[in-house]
Amino acid sequence: MLALGSVAFASPWLLLVLAGLPMIWWLLRVMPPAPRRIAFPAVRLLLGLVAREVTPARTPLWLILLRMAIAALVIVGMAHPLLNPQPQLAGSGPLIVVVDDGWAAASDWHARQAALGDIFAKADREDRQIVLVTTAPPGTDSAPPPLAPIRAADARAAVEALQPKPWPVDRRAALVRLRQLSLPGANAAIWFSDGIDDGGGAKALGDYLDERGSLQYLTAGADQAPMLLAPGDRESKDLSVLLRSLPTRKPRRYEVRASGGDGRFLARQALTIESGGVSSMADLVMPNELRNQIVRIDVEGGQSAGAVVLVDDRWRRRPVGIATAANAGAQPLLSENYYLERALEPFTEIRRGHAIDLLKRQLAVLIFADASPDSPAEAEAIEKWVETGGLLLRFAGSQLAEQDDKLMPVRLRRGGRTIGGAMSWEQPAKLAPFVADSPFAGLPLPADVTVTRQVLAEPDVGLAGKTWARLADGTPLVTAEKRGGGWVVLVHTTANADWSNLSLSGLFVEMLRRIVAMSQGVAAASEASLAPIETLDGFGHLQRAPVTARPIAGSEIATATVSPQHPPGFYGTQDARRALNLSTGLSALTAIGGLPPDVHRQPLGRGSEIDLRAPVLSFALLLVFADLLIAYGLRGLLWRRAARTAGVLLVLFFAASLPARANDAFVVRATSQLRLAYVKTGNDEVDNESRAGLLGLGDALARRTAVETGEPLEVDIEADELIFFPLLYWPVTDDQPPPSPNAVERINRYLETGGTILFDTRDGDEQSPGPFGGAAIAAERLRRLTAGINMPPLVPIPPDHVLTKSFYLLHEFPGRWNVGTLWVEPADDHVNDGVSSAIVGADDWAGAWAIGRDSQPLYAVVPGSEQQREMALRFGINLVMYVLTGNYKSDQVHVPAILERLGQ
Repeated sequence: MLALGSVAFASPWLLLVLAGLPMIWWLLRVMPPAPRRIAFPAVRLLLGLVAREVTPARTPLWLILLRMAIAALVIVGMAHPLLNPQPQLAGSGPLIVVVDDGWAAASDWHARQAALGDIFAKADREDRQIVLVTTAPPGTDSAPPPLAPIRAADARAAVEALQPKPWPVDRRAALVRLRQLSLPGANAAIWFSDGIDDGGGAKALGDYLDERGSLQYLTAGADQAPMLLAPGDRESKDLSVLLRSLPTRKPRRYEVRASGGDGRFLARQALTIESGGVSSMADLVMPNELRNQIVRIDVEGGQSAGAVVLVDDRWRRRPVGIATAANAGAQPLLSENYYLERALEPFTEIRRGHAIDLLKRQLAVLIFADASPDSPAEAEAIEKWVETGGLLLRFAGSQLAEQDDKLMPVRLRRGGRTIGGAMSWEQPAKLAPFVADSPFAGLPLPADVTVTRQVLAEPDVGLAGKTWARLADGTPLVTAEKRGGGWVVLVHTTANADWSNLSLSGLFVEMLRRIVAMSQGVAAASEASLAPIETLDGFGHLQRAPVTARPIAGSEIATATVSPQHPPGFYGTQDARRALNLSTGLSALTAIGGLPPDVHRQPLGRGSEIDLRAPVLSFALLLVFADLLIAYGLRGLLWRRAARTAGVLLVLFFAASLPARANDAFVVRATSQLRLAYVKTGNDEVDNESRAGLLGLGDALARRTAVETGEPLEVDIEADELIFFPLLYWPVTDDQPPPSPNAVERINRYLETGGTILFDTRDGDEQSPGPFGGAAIAAERLRRLTAGINMPPLVPIPPDHVLTKSFYLLHEFPGRWNVGTLWVEPADDHVNDGVSSAIVGADDWAGAWAIGRDSQPLYAVVPGSEQQREMALRFGINLVMYVLTGNYKSDQVHVPAILERLGQ
């Protein structure tokens, strides 16, 4: 590379061509031989005539200089000039490039890729090979291939395909791979670091790279340091999260948001990491009804798996009702209910009252402590509630020992059993270890927990299968019976300290926690092997678990460290999910330190080097056009009629330049790629929803089909051409004016030439009847909006319509709502290949398809289930395939007849 001040040339040898400029000067000045003069009398007849073309006797000097400048600019442009060039890469051998591609590098990943691209471009110009080393373990079962020098172009392609991993880096393993590589000469190294220490591996790697040659260390600035979001105390009153980062000189403010399974934002809380601080706590204050819907908490704009906390049933406060007895004792601090409230308060929402009143609200567990239902009607209501999924928890006592009812898991003996005391030879009984199939399996048994009295179960063939906990002598302590979708559980001793000191131990709290979790089906999978369901990628997006993810034991998930085998995400089953978060196995973040003093440190970012090749060559091209015009002018071709014509054309060009340019840009965008389009309504909220909905539908099409669509386009029916789009989504709003006559003509032409419009009245949440499944006023708006449009007659979609089977087999077509009827044009294979030109519905499909920047749903579906959203996406996919393939699916009914004829 040749440097001249702040300008350098990547191919300086091309500048040697400048030495040929004198030859070009001489060629431009070459004159043809002088003409011979021959006397011819008839020449006088030509005197006075004006020549149409005038050829100058010699080329003007200024024109020669212009052409010399053009030649010089072309030569300089081909020499690849660079402004503010970076210094030449150090070393003589292959360049070692180390890339931290763990979770901490995801937040500024695109900036890292751009900076890497600059480095590889420089290495390509210097004909240097690259040794590309990534420090995060690969997400495959096989070991990474051995390191070897590769071309800079190949390294650039590898980095463009590289994605950050949702687990930490392993720099020691990367160092082992580097030591196995034998490289000649002094090898310069560039390390794109995430700035987070991994327990000494960073220092060892830095020392090795510095010993090989020079080391350039690049990392993000303090303001863009990685952040790690961790859940707070599960037993705190409010749901809390802790945000960790590296210390900075200035305070940093973040927004933490909580969202539900349907993508709705449920809460948002600001937090600030003060100057020099490394963490900050945020409490998300909200009602328990909203808290129990939270699935995900993340830092707004974090774009990293470290900025996400997944929430499972362990973090939810289940509503637990404690039935109050009419004959409650006069000493509340010694009552069973007081002990229960103190044990349940850290992790449940406690409600008190009569059982019949408690059942009127949503309830997970109903507790009777030495009490029974007040009436047969109350007992019947409790039994029905249990069969629908509730859990009834009962504790024994002196009253329960003398009575019996149907709401028991086992038959009881009257009177109970006393163990120990002045009238007994027996000692208080201890608990036996919990068996493997018990919900309490794995809980440690305190040595000082004893039981002095219990109610006994009548011997029965199925008693062993109903026993969850036993005393050391084998008698049941906790029994349970499955009834319908719920459980009836009995603890054969009291909830206070009258019959046992169990309620004074931590075991009592953990047993209650397991029982409450059983009400939602979590405990059944708590200690078993949990299979991966959904996992986070490096950017914090939930996706289907990869095939390389392995199951994890339920007893280990609370303390497990994420890895390629166990990436962060949800494990278990859809009904009993457990969350493994990235922060589980990570302590406080520590900056990398202890690097050699001669390491060149530099903030991450693109260099100031500017490639001047394109501007120089573009300027040379403009001068070529100017030279062409000058040549025509010297010949007299631009100064008469041509000049006037050119002037008129120039005025017309500038008069129409702005609209023509905008229209051309629209045409280019519409035709460069297959795109879905939506009609601009003028309502920003509706238009944003339409755009987000078509983005979500396009994402589903790309993942599930061979159809790849570009970003959706907004269409102004008054100005834009519609013919480029196979499908047009038209949301109907209250304040949308009817189209003008010109727009009506454009819409009719679109429908007649094969286009399809999906009219969505978006009123499926209104329950008054209407012709399209919503309110009558919405139907009237649609009639007003489509006045003048050649709308075909519409009928409810038949069960065998092609739209029901164009990709998925469908029987309903829900959107955000699921109450409307889908109306289509009667099928006619002779018109538009059997495709309906107009489809009308009311279920707000864009709202169901809509996704945000984090690829999460933006709106809830009603009545509300992910199954409904999935069916809405399937309808969208069927719709796109329907308008693209026509009656292809209906033609398949003729296949048997065609095969029969071919066989004959």
